[in-house]
Amino acid sequence: MGKTAVVPGSFDPVTLGHLDIIKRAAVIFDDLYIVVLNNSSKNPLFSSEERVRLIEAVTADIPNVKVETFQGLLVDYAREVNAHAVVRGLRAVSDFEYEMQITSMNRVLSEQLETVFMMTNNQYSFLSSSIVKEVAKYGGDISELVPETVRKALTLKFDQQ
Repeated sequence: MGKTAVVPGSFDPVTLGHLDIIKRAAVIFDDLYIVVLNNSSKNPLFSSEERVRLIEAVTADIPNVKVETFQGLLVDYAREVNAHAVVRGLRAVSDFEYEMQITSMNRVLSEQLETVFMMTNNQYSFLSSSIVKEVAKYGGDISELVPETVRKALTLKFDQQ
């Protein structure tokens, strides 16, 4: 049986930091599901379908990656795809506290599901989708923060507003 993992997130939009974690996790796991979850506390710029298309475009060269959306609990999705692990990226110590709460809750819901934390590369330690959107909104250069496909999508999105 192959090792399957899930990389959950809102990915609004996917950044080079996300892509770094995805590429590194794809080397470790046989099957990697990138799952776009809708966070009820966030108001996304891109629809779930748009986020899936963007992630598919930037991961097209990674054969063991599948991209999907899911409504509900992450542990239910993990069971659905027979995942053994959840991969979460950490940028700083401040991320760990939040991630530890989520991991602890997931452990209560499913003892079989492990969480693997990966530290992001230092060059992306400050990077978040929120920061990218803010810079893009005001016409700042985000070419070092997101893949070109995402940069174009952000430019188009903000030009339409």
